[in-house]
Amino acid sequence: MNDVITLEVAYANPKKQIIISFQAPKDISVKEAIALSGIEQKFNEIDLTKNQLGIFGKITSLEAKLKHKDRIEIYRPLIADPKEIRRKRATSSK
Repeated sequence: MNDVITLEVAYANPKKQIIISFQAPKDISVKEAIALSGIEQKFNEIDLTKNQLGIFGKITSLEAKLKHKDRIEIYRPLIADPKEIRRKRATSSK
């Protein structure tokens, strides 16, 4: 049985998007995979205590174990709440 899995870590800001593919040991956690990817050195605004994380669009935790071909997504905080923007738009059009 293979003890290595292929993973991706993705992050984007308004100026740059990056997806890092790499090999990692089986049974690695999200936190360990992010550290192994080196993405935090490329984007100093990443703060794992504040940024939400997902695996293929589903929110996850730093402790979650990964499977072969998982893609970890590091999400930026929203600048504006989409619900609030829609509410203001609806109110101003009346």
